[in-house]
Amino acid sequence: GAPNVSTATAVREQHGHDESMHPCAPPDVVVWPQAVGQVQELAALCHRCRVPMVPFGTGTGLEGGVNAVQGGVCFDLSRMDAIAELSLEDFSVTVEPGVTRKALNKHLRGTGLWFPVGTVGVRGV
Repeated sequence: GAPNVSTATAVREQHGHDESMHPCAPPDVVVWPQAVGQVQELAALCHRCRVPMVPFGTGTGLEGGVNAVQGGVCFDLSRMDAIAELSLEDFSVTVEPGVTRKALNKHLRGTGLWFPVGTVGVRGV
């Protein structure tokens, strides 16, 4: 519905570029799925209709990866921000794709752990 889908020009342009030098290439529509099942249904629909899918996190990338050069559907995953599991024993955490580094570090505060920029081996739900 409306709070989870937008075709507004400003919203599309916001999601059509990152911090790279590449010019804005907005998607045709922006959606905010809130559960894995919704992502699966949207991806299946896009696949059946041969519509490009563009994932969007925070828009801070430097590669132009969010540019929808062929239009399509932008999946803004920011509302999928749950921290599912933290294991202090093996230093691992399972998160949804919308969890930011700052939110994760806030969650980790007091555990003796932190998540630095550029960490490899990130694994989502």
